[in-house]
Amino acid sequence: MLKGKIDKAKLPSRHVTEGPQRAPHRSYFYAMGLSEEEIAQPFVGVATCWNEAAPCNIALNRQAQAVKLGVKHANGTPREFTTITVTDGIAMGHEGMRSSLASREAIADTVELTMRGHCYDAIVGLAGCDKSLPGMMMAMVRLNVPSVFIYGGSILPGRLDGKDVTVQDVFEAVGQHQAGNYSDEQLAVLERVACPSAGACGGQFTANTMACVSEAIGLALPNSSGAPAPYESRDQYCVASGEAVMVLLEKGIRARDVVTRKSLENAARVVACTGGSTNAGLHLPAIAHEAGIDFDLDDVCAIFRDTPYFVDLKPGGNYVAKDLYEAGGVPVVMKELRKAGLVHEECMTATGRTMGEELDIVTREADGRVIYPVETPLTPTGGVVGLKGNLAPEGAIVKVAGIPAEDQVFEGPARVFECEEDAFEAVKKRDYKEGEVIVIRNEGPAGGPGMREMLATTAAISGQGMGKKVALITDGRFSGATRGFCVGHVGPEAAHCGPIALVRNGDVIRIDAVKGEISVDLSEEELASRKEAWAGPRDTIYASGALWKYAQLVGSTRLGAVTHPGAKSERHVYADI
Repeated sequence: MLKGKIDKAKLPSRHVTEGPQRAPHRSYFYAMGLSEEEIAQPFVGVATCWNEAAPCNIALNRQAQAVKLGVKHANGTPREFTTITVTDGIAMGHEGMRSSLASREAIADTVELTMRGHCYDAIVGLAGCDKSLPGMMMAMVRLNVPSVFIYGGSILPGRLDGKDVTVQDVFEAVGQHQAGNYSDEQLAVLERVACPSAGACGGQFTANTMACVSEAIGLALPNSSGAPAPYESRDQYCVASGEAVMVLLEKGIRARDVVTRKSLENAARVVACTGGSTNAGLHLPAIAHEAGIDFDLDDVCAIFRDTPYFVDLKPGGNYVAKDLYEAGGVPVVMKELRKAGLVHEECMTATGRTMGEELDIVTREADGRVIYPVETPLTPTGGVVGLKGNLAPEGAIVKVAGIPAEDQVFEGPARVFECEEDAFEAVKKRDYKEGEVIVIRNEGPAGGPGMREMLATTAAISGQGMGKKVALITDGRFSGATRGFCVGHVGPEAAHCGPIALVRNGDVIRIDAVKGEISVDLSEEELASRKEAWAGPRDTIYASGALWKYAQLVGSTRLGAVTHPGAKSERHVYADI
């Protein structure tokens, strides 16, 4: 509860509520049942990505009502609105995946436009699926208003034959089915039990990775990301988040006071030590861009390189988000990182207290099962590794969580495919050989367009028992559920004539995740000659509409695949209008 009434003289909502000239605007608010007192209070946008596309978003509408209660308890006036979500689990493996990464920008843009258009003073943002989490956080930092993020929560694990199962198991079962090792009847049973509730995918895939980021970066309340979506305790976190944003408003703590270079480093540490999704290497630079902070893929990967991996989560490990929550969640993980001197404790958080102050009150310790002590990690370096070399001058990224060190070096002849569909067809027919490096190009942000994830292909390879026998590289992305030696974000992308555009069948590619190198055995002269002869980017069928627009605007993967100049070019901050 706030100590007193907040003066609106310098808040954006004064433009729609204050003075005789705003009588027409106030009449609209009276039409919606608001009282004079409510109109005089700060307006808090309660933004959700609710829709009926998938279970990850389906609970957000109910949770938003709890957030609004919290705002009201603290003498604020909540105004609920929704934005889009493209859910990767549904979009995966077909043309729909082109819409996924572009939706991140659309979410950030539409939240910004809604907040600007209606002059809201602060925001609580709720998101459930992969791109909606960074999209919502990007909007908060772009607007630079008092902001609290809350995750919709993970799905409960399914059970089959005495074991936990997730949607990852279903994707991999498709590969086993193609190999003749899984019957139609078995697949029918698995698909019915793998996803038993509302919530986002349960492993440390992109949604849960970015949920952990939301806490580590300071935009979410401590431990708020952990409880699964069906748990009633989520309502308590939602109410608390509504109250917290009003405290931030009273104290004048804005999103960019929270999201700093040091808090981004804290977030990258948590991704590394939990074996999180490679997509964090795309989203953290994009969030930094909104604050005008230089923090690119190289910076993210440098942190990954010297962070121990000590949280045993799927897909590389054994446990899911529910297990992490029961073991103490992100606060216990960060407490372990602090023991190793790997946390910037002075960073501000959504509570109005510093990260160090929050960790001081964490009483639980690592359980040694889900969260290992930092002194005895699963591996001494992070679960995600950055790569560079003549095949990826702007870098690439690979998740090595669960891959033994001796399997983190791979050399073999290239088998080149011009798009994911061609690769998937070859995999389905087992038309590839052990020892090959499968190259999927023209799947970058501009060239795709949309930088699709390759989960259908990688899961099929794993399901065929070939996950350790081939490597795969792409200028596209991988799902957080991908496992195996799979290198994504190869830059520059093929559409920009990066070296991946010049590779031919049989060229020898070497990937060394221990040293952080990726190269093709070609001389500079040969690469230059091939570049001279390059025929230009592949034509796509997307010659108009949102994906065409995205392809024209999107920048380098290394910088987060963003579509506008960012805070360094801004001439005003929304919160100060």
